[in-house]
Amino acid sequence: MRAARLLAVVLPLFVVQLVKADDWPQWRGPKRDGVWRETGLVEKFSSDVLPRRWSVPIDAGYSGPTVAQGRVYVTDRVIEPKQIERVLCLDETSGNLVWKYEYECPYSIGYKAGPRASVSIDDGRAYALGAMGHLHCFDAATGTIAWQHDLNTEYKIRMPIWGIAASPLVDGPLVIVQIGGEEGACLVAFDKKTGQEVWRALDDDASYAAPIIIEQAGQRVLVCAAGQHVVGLNPVDGKLLWSYPNPPKKMVITIATPIVDRGRLFVSSFYDGSLMLQLDKNQLAVEKLWQRSGRDEKKTDALHVMIGTPILLGDYLYGVDSYGELRCLDAKTGDRVWESTAATPKSRWSTIHMVRQGDKLWMFNERGELLIARLSPSGFEEISRAQLIEPTMEQLGQRGGVCWSHPAFANKCVFARNDKELVCASLAAE
Repeated sequence: MRAARLLAVVLPLFVVQLVKADDWPQWRGPKRDGVWRETGLVEKFSSDVLPRRWSVPIDAGYSGPTVAQGRVYVTDRVIEPKQIERVLCLDETSGNLVWKYEYECPYSIGYKAGPRASVSIDDGRAYALGAMGHLHCFDAATGTIAWQHDLNTEYKIRMPIWGIAASPLVDGPLVIVQIGGEEGACLVAFDKKTGQEVWRALDDDASYAAPIIIEQAGQRVLVCAAGQHVVGLNPVDGKLLWSYPNPPKKMVITIATPIVDRGRLFVSSFYDGSLMLQLDKNQLAVEKLWQRSGRDEKKTDALHVMIGTPILLGDYLYGVDSYGELRCLDAKTGDRVWESTAATPKSRWSTIHMVRQGDKLWMFNERGELLIARLSPSGFEEISRAQLIEPTMEQLGQRGGVCWSHPAFANKCVFARNDKELVCASLAAE
């Protein structure tokens, strides 16, 4: 009898652990690595259009949603009667508005369809970075402002053509942003609780690529593909640990997040092709394994990535080239193994956001379709495909619009946005 009572207590706890779901609290997921670690998901879509749990109207923006503690966060931009940026917090189950904050924000940048950077959630706080450099720290549950900065005014940002796009990185007691400020302020770290500056680093212009934290030679290293260099910094004090020059030929269009696997670091940009670095495992240093670029963004070699972050799997690299070509490369040399245009339309700047989950990938393409697929040196294997959302028409509407906002994958659901709505669809297995 006693054993039965004990089992009655322990078994539900065990089941809870088995079905525990994951949030998506920052850019590219909990570990900022584009991996979805949940299980119990659909193997194949039951129809050509994904049924929605809910849909709510929002305005234009390129920022991907994030999900934490039962709430969804996204930013957008309204232009009438005034130009304002907004930070929105919604209930994860219903889509109902929990709180919103708005501020005037005239744009002097291209692609005016709203903020780019995903909201980062950490320890009960929400960090939102606008396209013109407005940084806010909110109480994530209530929207109360803890602190704020107008970084463009304070740091004299050399404003990128398309504004500030790299999502804030919360690391320990700091929140770190890439803004391209003058006087050695390409990257700036603030105390995440008070908003006071802790350090600033690097004279480069800002890129659009989000920084990441890696482990190298037994130390934690902040990696950033900035405007003119790929750098490794001490995340505690901003000290430069290593640097590799990567100057742009034409302009800075480095958007994809740097990726790391088995001691290799890969970066890519639209005009300048790809660079693969070897991370020294014994000391804080790097060396070039290979660097390849084509004659231009049309006649490309290896991989000229526009927006979607590639995936490095063992000896092979997978990513989308400048005109939508899904490619597999030999990671040791950069040689092309295969190319496919089956996953997304072949057009300039066409992209796919790819997220790994087990041995499969979830791929969100330029037409707003969600694909379940596998990638291997043998080719692209499509398992299933369904329409999730219509493309954003604010940009390149003449060719059918774009899907440049990365979706969030959380609690067995997908959350995606365009310039008119934010949607949630269940991906749970029945």
